[in-house]
Amino acid sequence: MIVQACINGARPRDFHPQLPLTAEAMASDAAVCVAAGGAELHIHPRGADGGESLAAVNAAVLAVRRACPGTLVGVSTGAWIENDVERTREAIAGWRELPDYASVNLSEADAPAVMELLRLRGVGIEAGLAAVADAERFVGLADHDRVLRILIEIDIQDLPAALDQAHGIAAVLERAGVRRPILLHGVDATVWPFVALAYQKRWSTRVGLEDGNTLADGTTAKDNAEIVAAAVAIFRGAPAV
Repeated sequence: MIVQACINGARPRDFHPQLPLTAEAMASDAAVCVAAGGAELHIHPRGADGGESLAAVNAAVLAVRRACPGTLVGVSTGAWIENDVERTREAIAGWRELPDYASVNLSEADAPAVMELLRLRGVGIEAGLAAVADAERFVGLADHDRVLRILIEIDIQDLPAALDQAHGIAAVLERAGVRRPILLHGVDATVWPFVALAYQKRWSTRVGLEDGNTLADGTTAKDNAEIVAAAVAIFRGAPAV
């Protein structure tokens, strides 16, 4: 069970005053998140224009590693980042500063090829499952057991519907005998209920400005570190507010 810090994601600049967008800002922010109890880091590197970029992975991962030696660093391979299958593959093939792991969304058509490319490069895989159909596709892959962990990541904002989807994904994994570690996380309205559920299930979770900018009581968080510290407190047995 760990709390992973997801510090920026695809959020726009005006989402929060402390949203880290440059490699230097990500490194500084990552360090305080680790100090707050974050066990791992998930970052979305940005180009000079502030937009997400797989080509920016080298600089961002290097900067974060220097600031947080020994902490695992992961990135996203979301198809929307490059918005082109070949550009995505070429960018991953060209990484010089390899992340420890990368998330792959099973809802995306090229997911199996991206997973195989990551394996060839020696990068761990977080298999992102946002729907029961994603889970069914995942367990149908011949090499589905060769992943670092499973991400059950639900962006449905209606909590009962989001819980149904999360439980449905978990049921597919259980029936298939999948025994990889699970990290559960929500987005915006479901962040804190899912942190609590992950704690109950003895799964990992992640929090940070990628997933939401509030604390469990609905107040706006000061920064990523405050969000991470609140989730770590829950995982240490303190009740959510």
